[in-house]
Amino acid sequence: MTDPGGPLDIEETLLGGPLRHTRKDVEALSGVSDEYARRIWQALGFPIPPDDEVAFTDGDVTALREIKELLDSPLVDEDMVLQLVRAVGQTMGRLASWLGDVWLQRLGAPPADQPVTPDLVTAALAATEELRPAFERLLLHGWRRQLTAAGMRAAAVTAGAAPSDPAAGLAHLAVGFADVVSFTRLSRSLDAEALAAFVERFESAATEIVADLGGRIVKTLGDEVLFVATDPSAAAEIGLRTAERFNADPEFPKVRVGLAYGEVIQRLGDVFGTPVNLAARLTATAYPGTVLIDGELASALPSGGRFDIAALRARPLQGLGRVRPRLLRRASGDRR
Repeated sequence: MTDPGGPLDIEETLLGGPLRHTRKDVEALSGVSDEYARRIWQALGFPIPPDDEVAFTDGDVTALREIKELLDSPLVDEDMVLQLVRAVGQTMGRLASWLGDVWLQRLGAPPADQPVTPDLVTAALAATEELRPAFERLLLHGWRRQLTAAGMRAAAVTAGAAPSDPAAGLAHLAVGFADVVSFTRLSRSLDAEALAAFVERFESAATEIVADLGGRIVKTLGDEVLFVATDPSAAAEIGLRTAERFNADPEFPKVRVGLAYGEVIQRLGDVFGTPVNLAARLTATAYPGTVLIDGELASALPSGGRFDIAALRARPLQGLGRVRPRLLRRASGDRR
């Protein structure tokens, strides 16, 4: 590994060139208006620097020029670009934070009771730069695969499937939440390193189960995972496997799952709508280690198959009125 330079050297290396432009310079060179350039920068998640601060590179100029060229297409407008930039900023911000944490660990971060030194951070950034080309290729390939999968989901037309309108962001999906029971109390008893390992273990297991059954992780919230699936049976299997995985682990708290089925709005990778709210409320209602589903999902599952569904008493759920949950279990004899 090359000897790391100072913080400014690392910053310029990672950005692909020296900081040489003020915000006004970048706007003049790119031809993008002051107002729109500000909105793009904020959508990426950064504060607006003072007018006279040299904070931008030639790469920033190029990026704005490419955005200006995109806007010449009849398929693209300013609002669409801002939505995409916001999604990129949020996704890449989380990814960059995660990658930085991983590198600090790999390079021998000090114990939790000792501060991380500037030299350690600089060394981590230098190591990241050495592997940057390989990571960038991986990111691009992963993006292409995910874009292909998203396109295939939007274009899929299955016999007997509920109607959807991908252009309007509408789809019929099964939505599920998996929630670690008593996480708040548990988190108070763990130090930072143990808590991070705990969350990683939960998210890793849930991600594997969802991916294996053709679902999609929408987001993770530490002690909770939100996922969707187009196939009701796959969603039910995800719920059962997730609960079973942690029921069988005496060293891990139990997980409860809530599932609902219906029309949702998909926007910037997230999902909204009554099924999402209902799945969240069912999760909060479920006993540890169990899976609750709504009536729509119960009706969509094949009868006489591998699932056993028992109707429970109706109960009030916040914002949804009285709802009759169903307890989802494996049918007798199913050993999956």
